[in-house]
Amino acid sequence: MYKILVVDDEPLICKGLAGLLNGSGIDIGAVYTAYSGHEALDYIRMEEIDLLVTDIQMGEMSGIELMQQAKMVKPWVQTIIISAHETFQYAQMALRLGAKDYLIKPLNSENFLDSVRNALLKMERPVVQIDEFLSADTDHFRMEEFRPEKNELLQRLLNGTVSQQEDIEDILAESSLLGPYFSVIRMKLDIPREGEAFYSERDIRLLHYAARNVAEELLHKEEKVLTCYSDEQDICILLQWNETEYEELDINKINHLEMIGRSLHHHVQKYLNIPAIIGISQILKGAEFLPVLDRQADKAIVWGGKHGDYHVFYYGDFNWSNYAQDPTAEELTTQNNRIVDSAKQYIEDHYRQKGLTIHEVAKKNHVSPNYLSFLFKKNTGYNLWEYVIKLRMEESKSLLLNTDLRRYEIAERVGYESPEHFSKIFKKYFGLSPSELKK
Repeated sequence: MYKILVVDDEPLICKGLAGLLNGSGIDIGAVYTAYSGHEALDYIRMEEIDLLVTDIQMGEMSGIELMQQAKMVKPWVQTIIISAHETFQYAQMALRLGAKDYLIKPLNSENFLDSVRNALLKMERPVVQIDEFLSADTDHFRMEEFRPEKNELLQRLLNGTVSQQEDIEDILAESSLLGPYFSVIRMKLDIPREGEAFYSERDIRLLHYAARNVAEELLHKEEKVLTCYSDEQDICILLQWNETEYEELDINKINHLEMIGRSLHHHVQKYLNIPAIIGISQILKGAEFLPVLDRQADKAIVWGGKHGDYHVFYYGDFNWSNYAQDPTAEELTTQNNRIVDSAKQYIEDHYRQKGLTIHEVAKKNHVSPNYLSFLFKKNTGYNLWEYVIKLRMEESKSLLLNTDLRRYEIAERVGYESPEHFSKIFKKYFGLSPSELKK
Protein backbone atom coordinates (compact mmCIF):
# COMPACT_ATOMS: atom_id res chain seq x y z
CA MET A 1 0.00 0.00 0.00
CA TYR A 2 1.32 3.41 -0.98
CA LYS A 3 1.90 6.39 1.29
CA ILE A 4 1.40 9.82 -0.27
CA LEU A 5 2.35 13.25 1.09
CA VAL A 6 0.45 16.31 -0.20
CA VAL A 7 2.09 19.68 0.46
CA ASP A 8 0.50 23.09 -0.14
CA ASP A 9 0.34 26.26 1.93
CA GLU A 10 -3.41 26.40 1.25
CA PRO A 11 -5.11 23.91 3.63
CA LEU A 12 -8.23 23.64 1.44
CA ILE A 13 -6.15 22.39 -1.47
CA CYS A 14 -4.43 19.81 0.76
CA LYS A 15 -7.79 18.64 2.08
CA GLY A 16 -9.31 18.46 -1.40
CA LEU A 17 -6.45 16.47 -2.91
CA ALA A 18 -6.33 14.13 0.10
CA GLY A 19 -10.06 13.44 -0.30
CA LEU A 20 -9.62 12.85 -4.02
CA LEU A 21 -6.79 10.37 -3.41
CA ASN A 22 -8.61 8.49 -0.66
CA GLY A 23 -11.61 7.97 -2.95
CA SER A 24 -9.58 7.06 -6.03
CA GLY A 25 -9.45 3.28 -5.75
CA ILE A 26 -5.63 3.39 -5.74
CA ASP A 27 -4.02 1.06 -3.17
CA ILE A 28 -3.24 3.86 -0.71
CA GLY A 29 -2.31 3.14 2.89
CA ALA A 30 -2.14 6.76 4.08
CA VAL A 31 -2.34 10.30 2.76
CA TYR A 32 -0.46 12.89 4.83
CA THR A 33 -0.85 16.63 4.43
CA ALA A 34 1.63 19.40 5.24
CA TYR A 35 1.34 23.17 4.86
CA SER A 36 5.03 24.05 4.46
CA GLY A 37 8.24 22.52 3.18
CA HIS A 38 9.72 22.21 6.68
CA GLU A 39 6.62 20.42 7.93
CA ALA A 40 6.76 18.10 4.91
CA LEU A 41 10.38 17.17 5.62
CA ASP A 42 9.39 15.86 9.05
CA TYR A 43 6.98 13.42 7.38
CA ILE A 44 9.58 12.38 4.82
CA ARG A 45 12.11 11.70 7.58
CA MET A 46 9.68 9.77 9.78
CA GLU A 47 7.37 7.96 7.34
CA GLU A 48 8.04 5.72 4.34
CA ILE A 49 6.65 8.16 1.78
CA ASP A 50 6.32 6.81 -1.77
CA LEU A 51 4.96 9.87 -3.58
CA LEU A 52 5.34 13.58 -2.85
CA VAL A 53 2.77 15.94 -4.37
CA THR A 54 3.89 19.51 -3.75
CA ASP A 55 3.06 23.06 -4.71
CA ILE A 56 6.02 24.92 -6.16
CA GLN A 57 5.68 28.25 -4.31
CA MET A 58 5.30 27.98 -0.53
CA GLY A 59 7.02 30.80 1.31
CA GLU A 60 10.41 29.98 2.84
CA MET A 61 10.96 26.66 1.05
CA SER A 62 9.92 26.16 -2.57
CA GLY A 63 8.61 22.89 -3.96
CA ILE A 64 11.83 22.52 -5.97
CA GLU A 65 13.95 22.79 -2.82
CA LEU A 66 11.63 20.40 -0.95
CA MET A 67 11.89 17.90 -3.78
CA GLN A 68 15.67 18.16 -3.74
CA GLN A 69 15.94 17.72 0.03
CA ALA A 70 13.44 14.84 -0.03
CA LYS A 71 15.56 12.97 -2.57
CA MET A 72 18.63 13.59 -0.43
CA VAL A 73 16.88 11.80 2.46
CA LYS A 74 15.19 9.08 0.37
CA PRO A 75 16.30 8.90 -3.29
CA TRP A 76 13.39 6.64 -4.28
CA VAL A 77 10.64 9.17 -3.44
CA GLN A 78 8.62 10.04 -6.57
CA THR A 79 7.43 13.62 -7.05
CA ILE A 80 4.58 15.43 -8.81
CA ILE A 81 4.80 19.23 -8.90
CA ILE A 82 1.66 21.41 -8.95
CA SER A 83 1.78 25.12 -9.69
CA ALA A 84 -0.46 28.09 -10.37
CA HIS A 85 2.09 29.31 -12.92
CA GLU A 86 2.91 27.74 -16.26
CA THR A 87 6.54 28.81 -16.03
CA PHE A 88 8.89 26.99 -18.40
CA GLN A 89 11.92 27.55 -16.16
CA TYR A 90 10.20 25.95 -13.14
CA ALA A 91 8.89 23.05 -15.21
CA GLN A 92 12.28 22.42 -16.79
CA MET A 93 14.03 22.47 -13.41
CA ALA A 94 11.43 20.15 -11.83
CA LEU A 95 11.67 17.62 -14.65
CA ARG A 96 15.47 17.77 -14.62
CA LEU A 97 15.38 16.85 -10.92
CA GLY A 98 13.21 13.83 -11.75
CA ALA A 99 9.64 15.07 -11.21
CA LYS A 100 7.17 12.66 -12.81
CA ASP A 101 4.79 15.46 -13.82
CA TYR A 102 4.23 19.21 -13.67
CA LEU A 103 0.54 20.08 -13.32
CA ILE A 104 -1.05 23.51 -13.57
CA LYS A 105 -3.76 24.72 -11.16
CA PRO A 106 -6.72 24.51 -11.16
CA LEU A 107 -6.20 20.76 -11.37
CA ASN A 108 -8.39 18.49 -13.46
CA SER A 109 -9.32 15.63 -11.09
CA GLU A 110 -9.00 12.86 -13.66
CA ASN A 111 -5.70 14.17 -15.03
CA PHE A 112 -4.32 14.45 -11.50
CA LEU A 113 -5.27 10.86 -10.62
CA ASP A 114 -3.86 9.59 -13.93
CA SER A 115 -0.58 11.31 -13.08
CA VAL A 116 -0.54 9.76 -9.59
CA ARG A 117 -1.29 6.27 -10.97
CA ASN A 118 1.47 6.58 -13.56
CA ALA A 119 4.01 7.73 -10.98
CA LEU A 120 3.17 4.89 -8.58
CA LEU A 121 3.06 2.20 -11.25
CA LYS A 122 6.48 3.16 -12.57
CA MET A 123 8.04 2.95 -9.11
CA GLU A 124 8.70 -0.75 -9.52
CA ARG A 125 9.27 -0.87 -13.28
CA PRO A 126 10.28 -4.42 -14.30
CA VAL A 127 13.99 -4.73 -15.07
CA VAL A 128 16.18 -7.65 -16.07
CA GLN A 129 17.16 -9.41 -12.85
CA ILE A 130 20.88 -9.85 -12.29
CA ASP A 131 20.82 -13.66 -12.38
CA GLU A 132 18.85 -13.59 -15.63
CA PHE A 133 21.17 -10.91 -16.99
CA LEU A 134 24.34 -12.88 -16.28
CA SER A 135 22.97 -16.24 -17.48
CA ALA A 136 21.51 -14.86 -20.71
CA ASP A 137 22.30 -16.77 -23.90
CA THR A 138 24.39 -14.32 -25.91
CA ASP A 139 22.71 -15.59 -29.10
CA HIS A 140 19.40 -14.25 -27.84
CA PHE A 141 20.51 -11.39 -25.59
CA ARG A 142 22.57 -8.85 -27.48
CA MET A 143 23.74 -5.54 -26.12
CA GLU A 144 24.71 -2.59 -28.24
CA GLU A 145 28.19 -1.64 -27.02
CA PHE A 146 29.05 2.01 -26.46
CA ARG A 147 31.17 3.44 -29.25
CA PRO A 148 34.79 2.56 -28.30
CA GLU A 149 36.24 5.54 -30.18
CA LYS A 150 34.05 7.97 -28.21
CA ASN A 151 34.89 6.17 -24.97
CA GLU A 152 38.59 6.58 -25.80
CA LEU A 153 38.17 10.31 -26.52
CA LEU A 154 36.45 10.90 -23.18
CA GLN A 155 39.10 8.83 -21.41
CA ARG A 156 41.88 10.92 -22.93
CA LEU A 157 40.17 14.17 -21.92
CA LEU A 158 39.80 12.93 -18.34
CA ASN A 159 43.35 11.55 -18.24
CA GLY A 160 44.80 14.76 -19.66
CA THR A 161 46.59 12.82 -22.42
CA VAL A 162 45.45 15.04 -25.30
CA SER A 163 48.63 16.16 -27.08
CA GLN A 164 49.42 19.80 -27.79
CA GLN A 165 49.36 19.09 -31.52
CA GLU A 166 45.71 18.03 -31.45
CA ASP A 167 42.89 20.54 -31.83
CA ILE A 168 41.18 20.46 -28.43
CA GLU A 169 38.10 22.22 -29.81
CA ASP A 170 37.58 19.48 -32.42
CA ILE A 171 37.96 16.79 -29.75
CA LEU A 172 35.48 18.53 -27.47
CA ALA A 173 32.96 18.87 -30.30
CA GLU A 174 33.41 15.22 -31.32
CA SER A 175 32.91 14.16 -27.69
CA SER A 176 29.72 16.29 -27.39
CA LEU A 177 31.33 18.31 -24.60
CA LEU A 178 30.06 21.89 -24.49
CA GLY A 179 30.19 23.07 -20.88
CA PRO A 180 31.61 25.41 -19.86
CA TYR A 181 30.85 24.05 -16.34
CA PHE A 182 31.76 20.44 -15.58
CA SER A 183 31.66 17.87 -12.80
CA VAL A 184 32.75 14.23 -12.77
CA ILE A 185 31.11 11.39 -10.87
CA ARG A 186 32.94 8.07 -10.61
CA MET A 187 31.22 4.81 -9.73
CA LYS A 188 33.35 1.85 -8.61
CA LEU A 189 31.58 -1.51 -8.34
CA ASP A 190 32.60 -3.68 -5.40
CA ILE A 191 32.44 -7.01 -7.26
CA PRO A 192 33.60 -10.17 -5.42
CA ARG A 193 36.46 -11.81 -7.34
CA GLU A 194 36.91 -14.82 -5.07
CA GLY A 195 34.95 -16.98 -2.61
CA GLU A 196 31.37 -18.21 -2.95
CA ALA A 197 30.13 -15.04 -4.64
CA PHE A 198 32.89 -15.20 -7.28
CA TYR A 199 32.13 -13.62 -10.66
CA SER A 200 33.86 -14.59 -13.89
CA GLU A 201 35.57 -12.01 -16.08
CA ARG A 202 32.63 -12.16 -18.49
CA ASP A 203 30.17 -11.55 -15.64
CA ILE A 204 32.25 -8.61 -14.39
CA ARG A 205 32.24 -7.10 -17.87
CA LEU A 206 28.45 -7.49 -18.06
CA LEU A 207 27.99 -5.96 -14.61
CA HIS A 208 29.96 -2.88 -15.58
CA TYR A 209 27.90 -2.59 -18.74
CA ALA A 210 24.67 -2.96 -16.77
CA ALA A 211 25.74 -0.35 -14.20
CA ARG A 212 26.57 2.08 -16.98
CA ASN A 213 23.13 1.50 -18.47
CA VAL A 214 21.52 2.10 -15.07
CA ALA A 215 23.38 5.42 -14.87
CA GLU A 216 22.33 6.50 -18.36
CA GLU A 217 18.71 5.46 -17.77
CA LEU A 218 18.62 7.29 -14.44
CA LEU A 219 20.11 10.46 -15.91
CA HIS A 220 18.38 10.43 -19.29
CA LYS A 221 16.70 13.76 -18.49
CA GLU A 222 20.11 15.34 -18.08
CA GLU A 223 20.47 15.75 -21.83
CA LYS A 224 24.19 16.54 -21.84
CA VAL A 225 25.40 13.78 -19.51
CA LEU A 226 28.12 11.55 -20.98
CA THR A 227 29.56 8.29 -19.65
CA CYS A 228 32.71 6.29 -20.26
CA TYR A 229 34.91 3.70 -18.57
CA SER A 230 38.12 4.73 -16.84
CA ASP A 231 41.36 2.79 -17.24
CA GLU A 232 40.44 1.05 -13.96
CA GLN A 233 36.96 0.20 -15.34
CA ASP A 234 35.20 2.67 -13.07
CA ILE A 235 32.12 4.18 -14.69
CA CYS A 236 32.81 7.89 -15.25
CA ILE A 237 29.84 10.24 -15.58
CA LEU A 238 30.48 13.71 -16.97
CA LEU A 239 27.90 16.34 -16.14
CA GLN A 240 27.96 19.68 -17.90
CA TRP A 241 26.00 22.91 -17.76
CA ASN A 242 25.92 26.07 -19.84
CA GLU A 243 25.86 29.48 -18.14
CA THR A 244 22.06 29.57 -17.81
CA GLU A 245 21.76 26.02 -16.48
CA TYR A 246 24.55 26.63 -13.99
CA GLU A 247 22.75 29.70 -12.62
CA GLU A 248 19.53 27.67 -12.32
CA LEU A 249 21.33 25.25 -9.99
CA ASP A 250 21.43 28.22 -7.61
CA ILE A 251 22.81 27.59 -4.11
CA ASN A 252 22.07 23.86 -4.15
CA LYS A 253 24.73 22.75 -6.62
CA ILE A 254 26.39 20.28 -4.26
CA ASN A 255 23.03 18.97 -3.05
CA HIS A 256 22.11 18.31 -6.69
CA LEU A 257 25.30 16.30 -7.26
CA GLU A 258 24.83 14.32 -4.06
CA MET A 259 21.21 13.60 -4.98
CA ILE A 260 22.47 12.09 -8.24
CA GLY A 261 25.16 10.13 -6.36
CA ARG A 262 22.72 8.69 -3.85
CA SER A 263 20.25 7.76 -6.60
CA LEU A 264 23.02 5.99 -8.52
CA HIS A 265 24.05 3.98 -5.48
CA HIS A 266 20.45 3.11 -4.60
CA HIS A 267 19.53 1.90 -8.09
CA VAL A 268 22.72 -0.11 -8.73
CA GLN A 269 22.33 -1.79 -5.34
CA LYS A 270 18.63 -2.44 -5.96
CA TYR A 271 18.73 -3.74 -9.53
CA LEU A 272 22.17 -5.35 -9.73
CA ASN A 273 22.61 -6.29 -6.06
CA ILE A 274 26.18 -5.01 -6.24
CA PRO A 275 27.63 -2.47 -3.75
CA ALA A 276 29.09 0.63 -5.35
CA ILE A 277 31.18 3.53 -4.09
CA ILE A 278 30.39 6.90 -5.65
CA GLY A 279 32.99 9.68 -5.84
CA ILE A 280 31.83 13.20 -6.71
CA SER A 281 34.09 16.03 -7.85
CA GLN A 282 33.57 19.75 -7.40
CA ILE A 283 32.20 21.89 -10.25
CA LEU A 284 34.80 23.80 -12.26
CA LYS A 285 34.60 26.03 -15.32
CA GLY A 286 36.59 25.03 -18.40
CA ALA A 287 37.32 21.73 -20.17
CA GLU A 288 41.00 22.09 -19.29
CA PHE A 289 40.04 21.16 -15.69
CA LEU A 290 38.52 17.78 -16.63
CA PRO A 291 41.66 15.88 -15.48
CA VAL A 292 41.49 17.76 -12.15
CA LEU A 293 37.84 16.81 -11.71
CA ASP A 294 38.54 13.18 -12.59
CA ARG A 295 41.33 13.03 -9.98
CA GLN A 296 39.00 14.58 -7.40
CA ALA A 297 36.31 11.96 -8.03
CA ASP A 298 38.91 9.18 -7.89
CA LYS A 299 40.34 10.55 -4.64
CA ALA A 300 36.84 10.73 -3.19
CA ILE A 301 36.37 7.02 -3.92
CA VAL A 302 39.70 6.12 -2.28
CA TRP A 303 38.73 8.00 0.87
CA GLY A 304 35.15 6.80 0.84
CA GLY A 305 36.34 3.22 0.65
CA LYS A 306 37.97 3.61 4.07
CA HIS A 307 34.56 3.91 5.71
CA GLY A 308 33.13 0.59 4.58
CA ASP A 309 29.53 1.53 5.34
CA TYR A 310 29.67 4.89 3.53
CA HIS A 311 28.98 4.89 -0.19
CA VAL A 312 28.56 8.40 -1.61
CA PHE A 313 31.43 10.76 -1.12
CA TYR A 314 31.94 14.37 -2.21
CA TYR A 315 35.53 15.55 -2.64
CA GLY A 316 34.87 18.86 -0.89
CA ASP A 317 33.82 17.16 2.36
CA PHE A 318 37.41 16.99 3.54
CA ASN A 319 39.97 19.75 3.88
CA TRP A 320 42.70 18.11 1.84
CA SER A 321 44.93 21.18 2.04
CA ASN A 322 45.61 20.46 5.72
CA TYR A 323 47.59 17.36 4.81
CA ALA A 324 50.72 16.93 2.75
CA GLN A 325 49.55 13.41 1.85
CA ASP A 326 46.38 11.38 2.20
CA PRO A 327 45.23 11.34 5.86
CA THR A 328 45.72 8.28 8.03
CA ALA A 329 42.74 6.48 9.57
CA GLU A 330 43.54 8.12 12.91
CA GLU A 331 43.63 11.62 11.38
CA LEU A 332 40.38 10.88 9.59
CA THR A 333 38.71 9.79 12.83
CA THR A 334 39.91 12.92 14.67
CA GLN A 335 38.59 15.16 11.90
CA ASN A 336 35.22 13.36 11.84
CA ASN A 337 34.81 13.54 15.63
CA ARG A 338 35.46 17.28 15.47
CA ILE A 339 32.78 17.69 12.79
CA VAL A 340 30.20 15.76 14.84
CA ASP A 341 30.97 17.61 18.08
CA SER A 342 30.62 20.94 16.30
CA ALA A 343 27.34 19.91 14.63
CA LYS A 344 25.94 18.63 17.93
CA GLN A 345 26.77 21.91 19.66
CA TYR A 346 25.19 23.91 16.83
CA ILE A 347 21.99 21.85 17.07
CA GLU A 348 21.80 22.25 20.84
CA ASP A 349 22.14 26.03 20.40
CA HIS A 350 19.64 26.33 17.53
CA TYR A 351 17.05 23.51 17.77
CA ARG A 352 14.37 26.04 18.81
CA GLN A 353 14.90 27.90 15.53
CA LYS A 354 11.99 27.64 13.09
CA GLY A 355 12.98 26.27 9.73
CA LEU A 356 16.23 24.71 10.95
CA THR A 357 17.50 22.29 8.29
CA ILE A 358 20.23 19.68 8.03
CA HIS A 359 21.63 21.76 5.18
CA GLU A 360 22.12 24.73 7.52
CA VAL A 361 23.92 22.58 10.10
CA ALA A 362 26.09 21.05 7.36
CA LYS A 363 26.94 24.44 5.88
CA LYS A 364 28.13 25.73 9.26
CA ASN A 365 30.46 22.73 9.47
CA HIS A 366 31.67 22.98 5.85
CA VAL A 367 30.54 19.49 4.85
CA SER A 368 27.71 18.11 2.74
CA PRO A 369 24.40 17.13 4.41
CA ASN A 370 24.79 13.53 3.32
CA TYR A 371 28.23 13.10 4.87
CA LEU A 372 27.26 14.92 8.06
CA SER A 373 24.19 12.68 8.48
CA PHE A 374 26.36 9.60 8.07
CA LEU A 375 28.98 10.78 10.58
CA PHE A 376 26.38 11.93 13.12
CA LYS A 377 24.55 8.58 13.09
CA LYS A 378 27.82 6.65 13.28
CA ASN A 379 29.21 8.65 16.21
CA THR A 380 26.08 9.32 18.30
CA GLY A 381 23.68 6.52 17.39
CA TYR A 382 21.08 9.16 16.50
CA ASN A 383 19.88 10.14 13.08
CA LEU A 384 20.68 13.88 12.94
CA TRP A 385 17.06 14.98 12.63
CA GLU A 386 16.00 12.48 15.31
CA TYR A 387 18.35 14.35 17.63
CA VAL A 388 16.69 17.68 16.78
CA ILE A 389 13.25 16.17 17.48
CA LYS A 390 14.53 14.59 20.72
CA LEU A 391 15.66 17.99 22.05
CA ARG A 392 12.43 19.66 20.96
CA MET A 393 10.23 16.96 22.49
CA GLU A 394 12.11 16.85 25.80
CA GLU A 395 11.78 20.61 26.21
CA SER A 396 8.12 20.64 25.14
CA LYS A 397 7.31 17.89 27.67
CA SER A 398 9.02 19.86 30.42
CA LEU A 399 7.15 23.04 29.46
CA LEU A 400 3.87 21.15 29.29
CA LEU A 401 4.23 19.62 32.78
CA ASN A 402 5.86 22.55 34.58
CA THR A 403 4.26 25.67 33.11
CA ASP A 404 0.83 26.99 32.14
CA LEU A 405 1.87 27.71 28.57
CA ARG A 406 -0.68 26.84 25.90
CA ARG A 407 -0.03 24.35 23.14
CA TYR A 408 0.58 27.01 20.47
CA GLU A 409 3.03 28.83 22.80
CA ILE A 410 5.02 25.64 23.42
CA ALA A 411 5.04 24.85 19.70
CA GLU A 412 6.37 28.34 19.03
CA ARG A 413 9.11 28.01 21.66
CA VAL A 414 10.50 24.71 20.37
CA GLY A 415 10.57 25.66 16.69
CA TYR A 416 7.29 24.55 15.12
CA GLU A 417 5.30 26.86 12.87
CA SER A 418 2.01 25.01 13.35
CA PRO A 419 0.49 23.83 16.67
CA GLU A 420 -1.26 21.03 14.75
CA HIS A 421 2.01 19.79 13.30
CA PHE A 422 3.64 20.03 16.75
CA SER A 423 0.85 17.85 18.19
CA LYS A 424 1.33 15.21 15.48
CA ILE A 425 5.07 14.99 16.15
CA PHE A 426 4.47 14.97 19.92
CA LYS A 427 1.97 12.10 19.72
CA LYS A 428 4.22 10.07 17.43
CA TYR A 429 7.14 10.59 19.83
CA PHE A 430 5.41 9.98 23.18
CA GLY A 431 2.36 7.94 22.13
CA LEU A 432 0.10 10.58 23.72
CA SER A 433 -1.15 13.97 22.60
CA PRO A 434 -0.01 17.05 24.60
CA SER A 435 -3.42 17.32 26.30
CA GLU A 436 -3.50 13.58 27.13
CA LEU A 437 -0.01 13.75 28.65
CA LYS A 438 -0.90 16.80 30.72
CA LYS A 439 -3.98 15.04 32.11
